[in-house]
Amino acid sequence: MSNTTHFGYATVEEDQKVHEVAKVFHSVAAKYDVMNDLMSAGLHRVWKIFTIAQAGVRPGFKVLDIAGGTGDLAKEFVKQAGKSGEVWHTDINESMLRVGRDRLLNKGLITPTLLCDAEKLPFPDNYFDRVSVAFGLRNMTHKDQALAEMRRVLKPGGKLLVLEFSKVPEIMQKPYDLYSFKVLPWLGQKIANDSESYRYLAESIRMHPDQETLKGMMQEAGLERVEYFNLTAGVAALHVGVKF
Repeated sequence: MSNTTHFGYATVEEDQKVHEVAKVFHSVAAKYDVMNDLMSAGLHRVWKIFTIAQAGVRPGFKVLDIAGGTGDLAKEFVKQAGKSGEVWHTDINESMLRVGRDRLLNKGLITPTLLCDAEKLPFPDNYFDRVSVAFGLRNMTHKDQALAEMRRVLKPGGKLLVLEFSKVPEIMQKPYDLYSFKVLPWLGQKIANDSESYRYLAESIRMHPDQETLKGMMQEAGLERVEYFNLTAGVAALHVGVKF
């Protein structure tokens, strides 16, 4: 019997989810940054700046950016790690990866770009000083497996940073739902000519584990000193864990 999982609010076969998520990001790749700015009123940039600061990348560090998409984190990590460092910009979606690679090249930044699955990372154990994933974990079918892989490739003392949409306080839920399920699909249709992909993205946020649940999942994956920071009242949250 095949296993099922969620794709937004729908239930699909596990192997089908990968293809459905791929279709979403193939569709939105060209307008991804514009839509992010519109959807978050530019706040996603502030959240990423905070994540980059918490990462504390230094010259010579080896960094893996998973679901790196259009390259916002990788761009800064490349600058911080310097010529003696090594920064891998990766994504499972070829369209997103191409956009990110081209953005990095246009800024004169040359770094390895790799199409890969976070649940089966093609890197050796204990290799990276930092691993990051921004707005990608919620789209992964087996989050526990992906987190275990992220821990595996970290060096002892290395740090995992997970930036993701999260759960807002109850008092904010109704207006947040109105915005997510009415305004976002409308914006998606107007800007990207695709309302359904943005409806899925809103649903995927609701299906993602809340702050405490994700903290527990990271601990179960073997990470220690796990903490999280609520950003913009929990619209997003940054989880940080260390491998010992």
